[in-house]
Formats: sequence, C-alpha cells, structure tokens
Amino acid sequence: MLRSSTWTGHFFTKFIIIHKSYMLDLKVINSVLAQLEEERGIPQEKIIEAIELALATAYKKEYGKKGQIVRAKFDLNSGKTEMFQIKVVVDETTVVMEQEEGEEIPENKELYNPEHHIMLADARRIKKGVELGEEMVFPLENHDDYGRIAAQTAKQVIMQKIREAEKISVMGEYGKREGEIVSGTVQRVERGNVFIDMGRATGLLPYEEQIPGERYGQGERIRAYLYRVEEGGKGVFLRLSRSHPKFLEKLFETEAPEIANGTVVVKSIAREAGSRTKIAVSSADSHIDPVGSMVGQRGVRVSTVMSELGGEKIDIIEWSEDPKKFIEDALSPAKVLSVILDDKNNQAVVEVSEDQQSLAIGKGGQNVRLAAKLTGWKIDIKSVNQYEENSSLPEDDGVDLGDDE
Repeated sequence: MLRSSTWTGHFFTKFIIIHKSYMLDLKVINSVLAQLEEERGIPQEKIIEAIELALATAYKKEYGKKGQIVRAKFDLNSGKTEMFQIKVVVDETTVVMEQEEGEEIPENKELYNPEHHIMLADARRIKKGVELGEEMVFPLENHDDYGRIAAQTAKQVIMQKIREAEKISVMGEYGKREGEIVSGTVQRVERGNVFIDMGRATGLLPYEEQIPGERYGQGERIRAYLYRVEEGGKGVFLRLSRSHPKFLEKLFETEAPEIANGTVVVKSIAREAGSRTKIAVSSADSHIDPVGSMVGQRGVRVSTVMSELGGEKIDIIEWSEDPKKFIEDALSPAKVLSVILDDKNNQAVVEVSEDQQSLAIGKGGQNVRLAAKLTGWKIDIKSVNQYEENSSLPEDDGVDLGDDE
C-alpha cells in the first residue's frame, strides 16, 4: 500500500542508483504508477515525465557540461533509457560569438555556447531545411551509475514534480466541489483553528467559521461547507465553515428533495450561528408548501438540521413579494398589528401589542435583528401606546421614523 510521496521518492531514488538493473523492477514501477494514479489522481504520464526529468538531471550533474541541455527518454515497457543533448539553431543575428571585457550583450542576443547552440550553417549540413530557433537532438553516451549525490538531486526533482502534479489533481477535484458540504476527520487543533484530514488535502476550519460553543476532538468526524480552495506553498488548503449561512442551506438540500430539485427555493437567510437562524423560502409549484417541505413530516427534516448545528433554533417562513407581509412573517413568533413603510429610507415601523413587544424584539434584540437582516429593511418595533404617542407618524406609507429603533 502506497502511504506517502516520501516513500515514492525513496523508491525512485533507488531506481536511479541501481540504474544498471532497473529492468528487474518494471512490474514494481508499474504498480507504483498505478497506485499514484488511483489514490492520488496523478496521471502516469506525469510520473514518467518526472522520472525522465530526474534521470536527465542526474546525468547532467554527473557527466554534463555548463550550459548543456540534457533530456531523457524512458521506455516503461522495455525499461531502457536514452539520453539526448539538445542544441538550439542560431546565427550571428541571435548570438554574440565572443564577449569583450566590459562589453554588454544586446537584449535581443545571448552569448554563444557550443554546448547549448549550433550555428545555422552547421545545422543545415546535418538536417536540410532547418530554421533558426529549432532544436536539434544529439544522442549521448549512456552511463550505468549516476552516483548517490546525483541520485539525491534526482529525488528532489521527482518529489517536486509529484507535488506539482498532485496539487493540480487536488485543485481539479476540490475546485469542482467548492460550494458543497464535505466531510473529514479532525487532525489537530491549533490556536482555535481546526485542521481536518480530507484524504488528499487538508481542510482548515478557522475559529471565526466555527459554531460558537462547539468543541472538536482529534479523530472526530466532521462536516463543513467548502467555501474556498486555496493553493499554497505546502499544498492545497480547503477553507471550511460551519457558521456560513450556505452551510445551513446545503444541509436542508440534503434533507429536502424539493430544494435539491429546485421546486422550493431559499430566498434569504439570516443566521447567528449556534443560536438562531431565520430562513425565507418560496415554492415554484403552487401545490407545494415550501415551509412544510423544509419542516418535514413531524418536523423530522428541520430536527435533523438542528441536530447537526448543535440545537440551533431555526425559524422557517414563506417569502413574500409584499414587504409588509414579509416583515410581519419575519418577526414570527410575535404577532404584528400593522406595518408602515418608508420606502425612501428602506425603513419600517411595526406596531405590536404591549405583551408582544419583548417577543418581537427578542432576547438582546436578536429577533428583530435577524428579521431586519432577512428582509433587508430597517425595522423599528413600537407598542400600541408608543405608536399612538408618536403623532408625527401618518397612517399610510412614507413615514418619518425619527430616531427610535
């Protein structure tokens, strides 16, 4: 079982050191390549490319010359490796043959190097019709032993290529899952941030994206909303959240088929994670009750979501195009007597009975705060007595709300 890319790099380093007898290990090499592709999503051609680059690097370190371009061709079927030197076709317009002391080379030219360049006239003696800038390939003598120092260099090249290929693969896989719920195992907790093992990548659940009061133990299975995939120097990091409003929406999507198929639409969410959420929904089908779809038979659907969120209270209301009706429902469970709108300032004065005022406002103002966030209106709660005392308020729309909130 392939456990890490470190083991893989060690294997390929040995492969280079015992280059003379590597044909005996072709079955093992093929097995490793198959495992890398299956478990890490790295295409075999990428690993072959890494092997060829590593062999060329090792060859050049041991036997190459300054400026020389060395390439390798590894045949996975036969196990044979061929080495080549590459030279670029140049002439006097693209290179400077000699550099005098203190002389600067023009920006559009480079200093001629016989290990790197071949003059156009010489190149055409070998291959007719060759053009400037083309590459010419020359075979190099093969050597059986590249040496341990060269092999160490090759190992670094292989590891870098594997990391690059794996990073691309992981970015491709999780990039498609951005905006979805993912799951993993808690790896460790550092300074309040939770690191989650997602298999091929590490998920990061920052302190500010956690549900207040939740505690996470090592090895615990956890679900979260993947809101961003980041590529860093140490690999791919998955930015996760359990406090994001979309996490709640996606949880309902898994519980309610009506949301998954688009029959019921979530129009707005106002959430204070770990405490309370208000969610407004509508239905594209007049025969389907959007609130009932979210609640489920005997409340099983909403209960499942609440359980995942640690008992967070969830108010589900039906969205309305009528802002008065929407605001009235958003203040549930309080009963509203009237709503007067100031469209110009996007403000609303809501009249309630004396015994409903504290319920409408909620503990610490939470109910009215969430209702305002859900509807997009600034809401001022007034009892009947306060409403009657404020004689400046007209009975219809377009009021001046004053300073009360």
